[in-house]
Amino acid sequence: MSVAAAVALVDSDDRFDAMLIEEAGLNALQTQRQLFFDGWLLRMSPGKAKRGRSVNPHFGSSLPLARKIAYCEERYATCGLPTIFRITPFCKPPDLDAALEQQRYLAFDNTLVQVVDLARPRPSSRMDVDIEPVPVAEFVATVGALRGSPPEQEAAHLERLAQSPLALHTAVARRDGRAIACGQVACDGDIAAIYDMVTAADCRGRGLASAIVDALLSHAGDRGARVAFLQVDDDNAPAIAVYRKFGFTTPYTYHYRAREGECR
Repeated sequence: MSVAAAVALVDSDDRFDAMLIEEAGLNALQTQRQLFFDGWLLRMSPGKAKRGRSVNPHFGSSLPLARKIAYCEERYATCGLPTIFRITPFCKPPDLDAALEQQRYLAFDNTLVQVVDLARPRPSSRMDVDIEPVPVAEFVATVGALRGSPPEQEAAHLERLAQSPLALHTAVARRDGRAIACGQVACDGDIAAIYDMVTAADCRGRGLASAIVDALLSHAGDRGARVAFLQVDDDNAPAIAVYRKFGFTTPYTYHYRAREGECR
């Protein structure tokens, strides 16, 4: 889907405002390890989420691009991180993607931003598992265990969630006392953001993700949210199939750019 088509698709549907959804996504991830440079938000949290360790060029830009890109490379090198740019339909300046390509930044990890109207009826997803909220620290430890995250990534994840000014709600599915799936939702006004959807490798394909999504959407609706969104890699067919059952559609996409050997 082209950038123009993605924006046009949203503009044709009053239920979803793509710009507000993008801003809610930025709000849902907080870290002290960030700074602004001429309208670009540089996040340098050494976690798994590339949204937390990439340049988000979301706001106005006035300085020459070559100077700005060089500044970003210097800052990320100082932090021991690769320089990664997150490219959305809202980038400023709009020709940033092409400029990075000319500088041999490679595009990778195309991501779908999927949205659903919470007034839409949901499919039944009852299962013989207990789904309960847990404190943020316990949730982060659960996510880390299910993902096999190293300590540095787990610490960065905890920092981001603990600092969030939004109302977070966690959901952990257990069977026989074992945590086997999880997810969390952050409500930003009438927009709800779903993140950290993880299922244990030996429990996939059994409806656990559907049960977690249903629990999170129910919570968001109870808090007055009107729409919910999530972000999923475009090659994650099993997850996309789960979200399709709930009516999620894709108003826009984004991808990342980094130099060869740093696309991670």
